[in-house]
Amino acid sequence: MDNRAEVREFLTSRRAKITPERAGLPAGNRRRVPGLRRSEVAALADVSVEYYAKLERGNLAGVSPAVLEAVARALQLDDAERAHLLNLAQAADGSAALTRPRRRTARTWTAHRSLQWVLDAVTAGPAFVRNGRMDLLATNQLARAFYDDVYATAGNQANLARFQFLDPASRRFYPDWDQAADIAVAILRTEAGRDPHDKELHDLVGELSTRSDDFRTRWGAHNVRHHGTGTKRFHHHAVGDLTLAYEGLDMAAEPGLTLTVYTAEPGSPSEEGLRLLASWAATREAISPARHASN
Repeated sequence: MDNRAEVREFLTSRRAKITPERAGLPAGNRRRVPGLRRSEVAALADVSVEYYAKLERGNLAGVSPAVLEAVARALQLDDAERAHLLNLAQAADGSAALTRPRRRTARTWTAHRSLQWVLDAVTAGPAFVRNGRMDLLATNQLARAFYDDVYATAGNQANLARFQFLDPASRRFYPDWDQAADIAVAILRTEAGRDPHDKELHDLVGELSTRSDDFRTRWGAHNVRHHGTGTKRFHHHAVGDLTLAYEGLDMAAEPGLTLTVYTAEPGSPSEEGLRLLASWAATREAISPARHASN
């Protein structure tokens, strides 16, 4: 994930998405490239063609915020794409190194006891902490039960992206599998722009690219997104279908980590499903010590 290559491919892919009509330009004839020409983006951004070509070759070091904003407007980037472009520029000139959070791994980081208390205080829905690589780092009891399929296979390493693309159980767990796959890759791509020197992320992307055509195709699309709130559908093997709203909160005390809480609409079948899941989790928790004692 060399930064120059990342910049080049991101800008090229965004340019290919903008039609002349969408940009308010005449379509003309004999267009040999999808989307806009470099010269058209340069004109819209009010920079020279030579300068924009330099940017699209991956040279973002030292580019001013005003130029980045002009390019973002020309390419009609959304908020997540603008943030990604800024992250790429900061990585290119090294300024991101001063603000980048300390890297934490799933193997070495553990939740402070007060954070675990917060998670455990959420009893009506799954609550968990993850990093940008989609490692599940800390959970409440309901989240542990909710992601039972993820934990069931040791090879997933409690990582939602590995589960998504390498575990057949994900096809059942996510009824809208393609949408969930798009989101997962967009989260990883966003993290790659934010912290391009994360070796564990490099290794994860390499593993998934090698083992999953679905991942490799999506990774090549260079799509990014903010993943803060929304609704998703799930199918849990113990309680069936669940439609859950989620809120993702950036943790000020732990930069780079996100606390996510899932909840169901009051009075809905999914709310009843979460109650059943909580009962199932509590029953299994009660049985588990007895199993250990008998071994």
